[in-house]
Amino acid sequence: MTFIHAKSDVGKCSIGAGSSIWQYVVILDGAKIGKDCNICAHCLVEGAVIIGDRVTIKSGVYVWDGVIISDDVFVGPSVTFTNDIFPRSKKHLESYPKTKIEKGASIGANATLLAGITVGENSMVGAGSVVVKDVPSDAVVAGNPAKILRYLK
Repeated sequence: MTFIHAKSDVGKCSIGAGSSIWQYVVILDGAKIGKDCNICAHCLVEGAVIIGDRVTIKSGVYVWDGVIISDDVFVGPSVTFTNDIFPRSKKHLESYPKTKIEKGASIGANATLLAGITVGENSMVGAGSVVVKDVPSDAVVAGNPAKILRYLK
């Protein structure tokens, strides 16, 4: 059964069975959220976002248009996604670069991810990291800019 807290604002979107949407979450029309997800308090999900199954998004995360999150991903508190490399007030892009978080990846608290990158399958991004380029599958990255520390396999 899907749970949507009464103090959230959920537009016309797709939310899979077993997902929980907590208080003060805003989900815009068109968003796609898989089954058994947990979207914690104080999050925003824009309309051109796809979130897979069994994804956890902790509090304070804004998921902007162009972000695609695959199955079994963990997004820590206050992770910052971006979707415009050269943002200007009142100048909107016709389409946004695709930022892909692949299956099983984990992103630590307060990490910042620039638009258009891919975080590879089962990789880990350390808390507070600034990710400016693709992260390979199974890599552990940390720092500013994020650098590969080791591989999990």
